[in-house]
Parts: sequence; C-alpha cells; structure tokens
Amino acid sequence: MALRMSPDQAQTLALKALAFLVNSEGALQRLMDQSGLDVGSLKARVGDVDMQVSLLDFLLSDEELLTGFCDADSTDPKAVHMARYVLGGSHE
Repeated sequence: MALRMSPDQAQTLALKALAFLVNSEGALQRLMDQSGLDVGSLKARVGDVDMQVSLLDFLLSDEELLTGFCDADSTDPKAVHMARYVLGGSHE
C-alpha cells in the first residue's frame, strides 16, 4: 500500500520535526548555523512552507537526527521523505 499524505499532514510533520530539533541538544544551533537564521527569524517563518521544507531537508541530511525523530514520534522515515515531497517536490 502506498503512503499518502495531505499538505496539512506534511506541515504538521514538519512542525513536529521542529519541536524535536528544539529539544535535541545542539540540533537547533546547528540548524541556525547552517541556515543563517536566528531564533526570531525561525519563529517568524515557522508557518512558511519554504521554511518547513528547509526543516525537513535538515532532518533528512542527518541520519542520527532522522532516526531519533522517527523513534520519538513513532514515524516511518518514509513519511518524512513523503512530507518533503508533498511540501516542495523531491530534494536534491
């Protein structure tokens, strides 16, 4: 059976990923260092689809974080990939 996901579900998963990153030691700082964002900018753009795509890209770029998120949220890693696709196409 194919995994299906609505844009709303994908956005919810991205926000859960952000919450996970905030609570993971050092992960939020790495995200901000890599993206050039500060906390204020991140808060201001959290509802922006492009920001949510960036959050998922960051999570997908780090297998340890991805595994930790999926374990903590009882989420299949394929769902994170699907959310990324639904929100902004395939990642490079």
